Amino acid sequence: MSMTVHGAVAAGETVTYWVIYDDGSTGLIDVTNGEAPILAKPGRLVTEEEYTARLAEIQAEQDRRREEQEAADLARTREDYLALIAAGVPEATARRMSGYTGPAVDPEES
Repeated sequence: MSMTVHGAVAAGETVTYWVIYDDGSTGLIDVTNGEAPILAKPGRLVTEEEYTARLAEIQAEQDRRREEQEAADLARTREDYLALIAAGVPEATARRMSGYTGPAVDPEES
């Protein structure tokens, strides 16, 4: 049986502790010795709700970074595509070489 209550418990019962470390990372620690865990790096024990909220923040930040990277990649491939078209490379070849998959673009319009 897993318990989620902090405090004195009998040895052998599994108790779950949630941690938010000072660097912003998180941890989930299960102990069976009846004692609160000793943290490997600076941080604090938190409630499951605080832990879950921090995980949501981390996921949102990762999603934001991924979207920024995808936008930068699209801009880079479009720029490469346009440079190839301007250099006289056929459109299909320019797409393959640049990796650009967006709509065809007239270099005069950019």
